[in-house]
Amino acid sequence: MTKRLFAGLAALVALAVLAAPAVAGPVRTGHLTAELVAATQGAPAGGEVQLALRQVIDKGWHTYWRNSGDSGAPTELAWTLPAGWAAGEITWAPPSRKPIGPLMNYGYSGEVLLPVTVRVPASARPGQTATLRVKAAFLVCSDICVPEDADLSLDVKVVSGDPAPDAEWGPRIRAALDAAPRPGQVKAVLASGPAGLRIAATGASISGGAARDVYFFPYAPGVIDHAAPQALDRGPGGLTLSLKPAPGAAAPATLAGVLSVDGRVYEIEAGPGAAPAEAAGLGPPPVAKAPGGGAGGLAGAVLFAFLGGLILNLMPCVFPVLAMKAASLAGHGHDRAAARAQGLAFLAGVMATFIGLAALLLAVRAGGAAVGWGFQLQSPPVVSALALLMLAVGLNMSGLFEIGSSLQGIGAGAASRGGGLGAFLTGALAVVVAAPCTAPFMAPALGWAMTQPAALSLAVFAGLGLGFAAPFTLAALAPGVLSRLPRPGPWMDTFRKVLAFPMYGAAAWLAWVLAVQADPDLLARLLAAGVALAFACWLAGLAQRRALLGQPARVLGLAALGVAVLSVAAAVWPTPAQAVAEGSAPSGTDASGLAYEAYTPERLAALRAEGRAVFVNYTAAWCVTCQVNERVAFSTRTAAEAFTGSGTVYLKADWTRRDAVIAEDLARFGRAGVPLYLVYPAGGGEPEILPQLLTPDMVARAVKAAARG
Repeated sequence: MTKRLFAGLAALVALAVLAAPAVAGPVRTGHLTAELVAATQGAPAGGEVQLALRQVIDKGWHTYWRNSGDSGAPTELAWTLPAGWAAGEITWAPPSRKPIGPLMNYGYSGEVLLPVTVRVPASARPGQTATLRVKAAFLVCSDICVPEDADLSLDVKVVSGDPAPDAEWGPRIRAALDAAPRPGQVKAVLASGPAGLRIAATGASISGGAARDVYFFPYAPGVIDHAAPQALDRGPGGLTLSLKPAPGAAAPATLAGVLSVDGRVYEIEAGPGAAPAEAAGLGPPPVAKAPGGGAGGLAGAVLFAFLGGLILNLMPCVFPVLAMKAASLAGHGHDRAAARAQGLAFLAGVMATFIGLAALLLAVRAGGAAVGWGFQLQSPPVVSALALLMLAVGLNMSGLFEIGSSLQGIGAGAASRGGGLGAFLTGALAVVVAAPCTAPFMAPALGWAMTQPAALSLAVFAGLGLGFAAPFTLAALAPGVLSRLPRPGPWMDTFRKVLAFPMYGAAAWLAWVLAVQADPDLLARLLAAGVALAFACWLAGLAQRRALLGQPARVLGLAALGVAVLSVAAAVWPTPAQAVAEGSAPSGTDASGLAYEAYTPERLAALRAEGRAVFVNYTAAWCVTCQVNERVAFSTRTAAEAFTGSGTVYLKADWTRRDAVIAEDLARFGRAGVPLYLVYPAGGGEPEILPQLLTPDMVARAVKAAARG
């Protein structure tokens, strides 16, 4: 009897769960929150009510557009409505690109509203309340994909006249409808041939000569190669996109989808016809080009890169390594042969590392990842390893242990063998530390290089390396410079120990970068590893001093090596917590009280639609030049008063973490890295690009001028 009673109760509970009503209000599905909202406070009998499916997606995750691209699945809705009520199709918001390795997907991150029109029957009686139910099915993806569902409902009151707009959701749903692509604004012609598919577009406000970021999102999957680049030809009154067909796909008679031109979207259906002359002919956009074209473009880019490399020596990024170079040159100033060898080895280290980093960057970009110059410092293991390396170099310069020999001449034989290697490694370290920053002339050269074949790109990076290494190498080769250096003496050991403190500062800065971009537990791991590494360096120094006195030191040396290896491994060994989240940092206020908002393309578009002036600061915690500008130019009363008085909105695009949207923006403006400062004028128009080194007055003038339009 008891067993039958429990079985009956269990069956009733199961039935209750299966028949549970859809939830009114937000529903948490696992990796997003879904909600059904209405634009009005009722529905007119015989009319329509505008609803929207609201998704608030967790950071680092995304859902999919109607064509999900190479993988994924779109959001699906299954409605349960009262008799006579009917729901229309989803009005899809413009998607963004979601590169995943070699694949290209289309979808949404953050918050998105997908409007749906529901028709109300004339038989609906005013005063009644209708319950509208929908089962929403999502595929939510990050590194993995998770199917998630939400049963949603909304009670809608039937009214006899026009319903009042909903104060919260009415304007937002209207904005979502206005932002959706519309047909009829752009005329598009499709041509196919051995070279692939070409869409020529004219009309609306398309100005091919000014177009920078153009992309076509097809409605139908399997027609084009989503991951292939879409080459752009710009004409005086339109543009032409070259598309690669999907493998094995037949040439389509028509091609429908969404054409995105610098953030404006149009629904097009390209059919056969003759491409208008005004749609092509000007070639790629000039923003990513160095002066000149063809061979002149390469020569100009290499020259710009060389000049940028020279100036890079003066940027804050490389100050710690300048200390190492100064100590090295001082140690060999009156030994011309040794100084020349040091200069050439330093040049070789710089060139090898610049070319190696450039090749890795190009390979990663070819794999579909949206990365730029300085991408290695978006990796917590790399940041941790560099911080420990800076600490070890500082301890070495402080005299805790020696590498090869000291400046006083201990172990001269080892120095003769290891001096060249030390200079080579110093050059390599200088490049790794300097890589996150861009100097004047350097930014347009690297932006041009990112659009070229690999051979031309590597030539530009070689020019950058030559410029960066030139001052130290020429000083080492010039007898006149060497003759002016003080003669070696006890002062050199003190000089080296003083120069250790910039290295400690660099280690502290990198620890701060790690704390900004990753889980706080990683900072604790790094600090513990730093203590262990310092202990290992002390053991190494103790072993070296015993060896000089003829005492056994092998055990101490092996212990030092073991502790050092374990400490570094503990700091850089990847864990799930070391994954860097995507997206800009949240809104906040800087030291001067200047308020800023987190940058998103949607927020920028909304502010520009309101006619507001906007300042966008593309920055990163690991970019020292960016941080210097933050303290010197932005965190001042002059800048704060200019922003407040002019009403200009300050947006921060934080690239400390990986962010494909920011990487695409940088490429669109011909930049391969940060900083980048854009000032959009009130009332519309192209943004002004500010220099990479700023003063408070420069910021204030630009902000006030933008507010005047």
